[in-house]
Amino acid sequence: MHSLQATDKLQMFENRLVKVFRHTSKQAKRQHITCFRIYDHDLPEFPLCIELYEDKLYIAEYRRHHGMTDEAHEAWLDAALLVVEKVVGIPQENIYIKQRQRKQGRLGQYQKVNEEKQFFMVHEGGLQFLVNLSDYLDTGLFLDHRATRTMVREEANNRRVLNLFAYTGSFSVYAAAGGAAAVTTVDLSKTYLTWAEENMKLNGFSGNQFLFVNADVKQYLQELKPRTFDLVIMDPPTFSNSKKMKDDFLDIQRDHAEMINAVYHTLSPGGILYFSTNFSRFLLEKEKLRFDNIKDVTNVTTPFDFAGKLKRYCWKMVK
Repeated sequence: MHSLQATDKLQMFENRLVKVFRHTSKQAKRQHITCFRIYDHDLPEFPLCIELYEDKLYIAEYRRHHGMTDEAHEAWLDAALLVVEKVVGIPQENIYIKQRQRKQGRLGQYQKVNEEKQFFMVHEGGLQFLVNLSDYLDTGLFLDHRATRTMVREEANNRRVLNLFAYTGSFSVYAAAGGAAAVTTVDLSKTYLTWAEENMKLNGFSGNQFLFVNADVKQYLQELKPRTFDLVIMDPPTFSNSKKMKDDFLDIQRDHAEMINAVYHTLSPGGILYFSTNFSRFLLEKEKLRFDNIKDVTNVTTPFDFAGKLKRYCWKMVK
């Protein structure tokens, strides 16, 4: 009976995967998108996130109390992978699997989990990006901000752009591709800053107008002069207490108003801030902000493969 139940569940998983993959791949093809999310915990028995990066698959298993022995869990995962391989048509050697914590540790989602140093080039919006599907809990390209990156590219022409908490610099690449006059990329991690610089070079963007700053963003914002930038992107982690930070830690709910007001100070009149957070219980404290023109762009920046599933917010603020 038990194995029959397991077979039924696998069949349910296969049916669901066939349905969502058919839908998302059709949409992706129409929009010439080669990296997209296929499945995200649609069925409670299969707590997986599955993303396609061209000819490779990235699968993250959410941590849970599954009550299985290590052997039983391994067998369950193998069976699930066979279903994925069959439906998506990607061979096992091109499938990368990770386990994600429900609550992330001190380094949050960016911590290193492996040392394989396998980087692959993928394409998005006519641009090229390096992804790493084995060494970190995230891949180097946040697929949920695909539409936001396009908006940034459309508004970057002749603007001085600042990309804060830049991670691997995909917003910087899009801004440069949109004809930005200058792009400053800021991150606390030297690893990600180097990765961002590689992404820029990969797309032919090098020169004095492209700056890479290794800094604590809260500290960096306090040192900026007025009217230095025309377009700012700020997508901070929910929480960080990296030892490199000048202050003890960053808490996005507590600190967002102070950081947004510091951005207001450094923006030219008519300047734009895109502010985003994936803290699901986040509340924007508008009454504390110096911006009057604030527009919630969460829906318009949600890509088709995240519709109804996205737990992040995005605002466009104009000075």
